[in-house]
Amino acid sequence: MSAPEGHRGTILVADDNEPNRDLLSALLSAEGYKVVSAADGQQARRAMDSDSIDLALLDVVMPRPSGFELCQAMKSKPETRLIPVVLLTSLNSDDDRIHGIMCGADDFLTKPVNKHELLARVHSLLRLKQFTDDLDNAETVLFSLALGIEAKDPYTEGHCERLSKYSVSLAEKLGLPEHLRVALRRGGLVHDIGKLAVPEHILLKPGPLTPEERKIMEQHTIAGERICAPLRSFRHVLPIIRHHHEKLDGSGYPDGLKGEQIPLTARILQITDIYDALTTDRPYRKALPVKEALAIMREEVKRGWWDGSLLNELEASVIGTAMPVEKQA
Repeated sequence: MSAPEGHRGTILVADDNEPNRDLLSALLSAEGYKVVSAADGQQARRAMDSDSIDLALLDVVMPRPSGFELCQAMKSKPETRLIPVVLLTSLNSDDDRIHGIMCGADDFLTKPVNKHELLARVHSLLRLKQFTDDLDNAETVLFSLALGIEAKDPYTEGHCERLSKYSVSLAEKLGLPEHLRVALRRGGLVHDIGKLAVPEHILLKPGPLTPEERKIMEQHTIAGERICAPLRSFRHVLPIIRHHHEKLDGSGYPDGLKGEQIPLTARILQITDIYDALTTDRPYRKALPVKEALAIMREEVKRGWWDGSLLNELEASVIGTAMPVEKQA
């Protein structure tokens, strides 16, 4: 059985038994895979740090650290947690397998390893890894495009990064689950990606927009949602992109949502977006002092635009103050 084109990769083989290690290396090399060998856990850890590994075959009982420990360490680090891990074991108890699953193992192979089973498992896991890499590449392209939009205007430099930081901080204070914090981090970066569809003479116009130009500009939320919709991992980001210009009184766009019809994540991003816009330099004015920016935002809360409770939390979590904000009626 040969490895299909496009799915070959670099495989770490970590086993303190040299004959086992050599056998696995020979089988995988014959199929066109690049093999990195390690005689113990420490060597395996160094290989992880220095090589681009696509899959790891780890002996459970190797020393310093064991396969279980190395697997758990890999799955706890963002840079290695998506690398498939196959544990090699002569242990057959349910407890050992449960332990491996709890450590994050993607699969198990029982020693002595069957050649055909080994190659089938490797092929399957590398194919899944390729899908993950493609998804990661697509996200990277989106982030680069979004930052490219920001770079066109020197007054918005760093805006996306700050929104990600502020929004995630606010989400943590509110106790939002991890998947929504991730969505806000991504949303901070790509919320305005739909401006790719806005002509530059409108996007960069220094003065007020005409009604026709404003109508075109307001379509960027819909365009942004459409651009990101194919990525399933962005399903929780889409409401942020589409609705971060809605207002609680229904006067926002694109859908005129009111109150809690506006997703909480979109309300979080919009409150941090307004704060950042007020406290950074713009072509038409200098950055406002924090207290003045907050006073303006409080007035807008009274008008029914923003979520006053979120403004309270923003002050406490991001700005480090706890000045009272009038509650929304």
